[in-house]
Amino acid sequence: MGIFHIFIVSKSGGLIFNYEQNIQQQENEKTYSYPLDLKLKFENKRVTVAFGERDGVSIGHVLLAVNGQPVSYDKLPDDRNVLEFLEERENFPVNLKFGRAKVTTNEKIVLASTFYPLFALAVQLSPDQGSSGIKELESDTFKLHCSQTLTGIKFIVVADRKQVGVDQLLDKLYELYSDYALKNPFYSLEMPIRADLFEQNLLVAIEQIEKTGFI
Repeated sequence: MGIFHIFIVSKSGGLIFNYEQNIQQQENEKTYSYPLDLKLKFENKRVTVAFGERDGVSIGHVLLAVNGQPVSYDKLPDDRNVLEFLEERENFPVNLKFGRAKVTTNEKIVLASTFYPLFALAVQLSPDQGSSGIKELESDTFKLHCSQTLTGIKFIVVADRKQVGVDQLLDKLYELYSDYALKNPFYSLEMPIRADLFEQNLLVAIEQIEKTGFI
């Protein structure tokens, strides 16, 4: 599995298509003593780690369970506030389970709209007047690849750092977009892409890239 996410962003910065690979959830469960050395906060309808990293738990990870009881929003099954529960010494030692947060649809829309001005800023900051903006961004766990068409449509692929053939996948994305979106007389440039053949052929291309490194 080398392709994690695919986004297509319109000329105005709207998210018109997204694909997310079914990434296996990584969970970390451990017994903690008082006081808790992780700073937690309630944000985006979930309790997340705001400060402190240890034992595989990182900033942004979500609190999934307390003593085996699932956490919903900021509540335990008995309706107690989980943050208040973790402030009380008598509730320790406590077993906490953390996991990677699943990106929601709203967060994907925010990510697309955030990348849009960053791309424009990169063009302005470049000493080369002919700069085409951000083509690659690399972190310690993934690499983001971006290709922009002459009409301003951005194709974004988030992949494993070792994944090869992503440039071919970007070209294939443009080809599929042209065949199944632009050639549709009922499609406009700002509309979300809803075409079964587009998604079916995209999945075939992703499978080929992940298995062989080329299309």
